[in-house]
Amino acid sequence: MTILQSSSFLNSVASTSSNYSCKRGLIRATINIPRIKTSKISLPNLQSVHEQDLISYSTIVNNDNLVEIQLSPATTRSHMVNGPDPLVIEKLYAIKEAVADRVEMHKNIGEQRSQWNSLLLTSINGITLAAATMAGIAASSSGDSVLGLKMSSTIMYLAATGMLTIINTIQPSQLAEEQRNATRLFQDLHNQIETTLSIGHPSSIDVKEAMDRVLSLDKAYPLPLLGVMLEKFPSSVEPAVWWPQQRRRQTKSVNNNNWNGWNSKQEEEMREIMGVLGRKDQEEYIRLGEKALKLNKFLAMSGPLLTGVAAIGSAFASHSPHGSWAAMLGIVGGVLASVVNTVEHGGQVGMVFEMYRSNAGFFQYMHESIESNLRETETERRENGELFELKVALKLGRSLSDLRNLAAASSLKEEHLDEFASKLF
Repeated sequence: MTILQSSSFLNSVASTSSNYSCKRGLIRATINIPRIKTSKISLPNLQSVHEQDLISYSTIVNNDNLVEIQLSPATTRSHMVNGPDPLVIEKLYAIKEAVADRVEMHKNIGEQRSQWNSLLLTSINGITLAAATMAGIAASSSGDSVLGLKMSSTIMYLAATGMLTIINTIQPSQLAEEQRNATRLFQDLHNQIETTLSIGHPSSIDVKEAMDRVLSLDKAYPLPLLGVMLEKFPSSVEPAVWWPQQRRRQTKSVNNNNWNGWNSKQEEEMREIMGVLGRKDQEEYIRLGEKALKLNKFLAMSGPLLTGVAAIGSAFASHSPHGSWAAMLGIVGGVLASVVNTVEHGGQVGMVFEMYRSNAGFFQYMHESIESNLRETETERRENGELFELKVALKLGRSLSDLRNLAAASSLKEEHLDEFASKLF
């Protein structure tokens, strides 16, 4: 009985719809009816209580033909407009928050280690000059107070020697420069993530690249001092590396007429720029880094050695001929140690070395970026040529025309080119 009532109801809808089809051609209607168990209609098992109660049908009347189509929830969702994956956006926001936290951490620790350098420099110089003064007074005095002055001077020299050994090992000025570089690079990554979230449709590849960059920066600029601190006196100068390995880009839909902004002339110009970066800029900063490293090694060894010699001289200072020479050794050694300490840490030679090393790393990063794009034979996998050329020009402090003129000059003079690629530093 129920089947007959449902069939008569559907037939009445079909007859009514056919009357309108002669006027308008096509009419769509949606009918929601309670679930009916019949032998003619097979209904899937739905998990939702609401979906078990109601089943959605789409009735299409065209040319007096009645067609029924069951619309499932999955089919309904497939017709919705595809947008960015919410999970990807959440992951990028999580990485962005972690990067912002690292920016603050490296900034605070950089300021702290810069204060270390200033405070330790002032303290050690004060101790050293006070010990030299006591040694001079002890050499020109007599009586019971001489022994106390000699002992005090010797102890202060020994304390200065130990402090100099520690400060020369950790190089606070170099540690501060490392944290400043890390702050700048993490801030740059933070800005890139913001740009990706603002103007693009982020994907899982963006999440992977952001994670790789965070881990690479953590490895390049560690926060702890013990165990993972960067080598302050390496056997050779190597450029700083803070970026992950270059990977192939995802294929993009591009216009075949402009080859994703690339052409043969632009490729040749980029090759010339890459050659100038390797021959001139990177080699120059590695050479300067080697000089700064040698000077820093000499000063780091000279300071504790001079205070140690001064401690021995002050211990044997007296009125005797040999004692006067010992006193002179104690006084002059202390003064020279203060001068060496001031040049090393007041002049921040360790910071200068780290700056040269970081600059050489920047030019290596530019070299690898250009090389990875040129090595990719499929232009749709490259970064857009016009955008990439603009980025290179901005990072080197040049205009687009100036960058092209440099490439033209390099192709003519090659090894004899006196100009550097970068105008920033």
